[in-house]
Amino acid sequence: MKNQLKTLWKREWVKFLGRMFFYFVVFLILVYLYGYSGISGGTFIYNEF
Repeated sequence: MKNQLKTLWKREWVKFLGRMFFYFVVFLILVYLYGYSGISGGTFIYNEF
């Protein structure tokens, strides 16, 4: 199983899709954090700094 994943990861389109998915998730997390308004009601998460 591990060898199959290694050979699959060597393909360029699999690398591209994997990285694209990873960056998309990071982007969604950043958008969520930007829109976060917690207890203080600030629109920016680092408003106090």
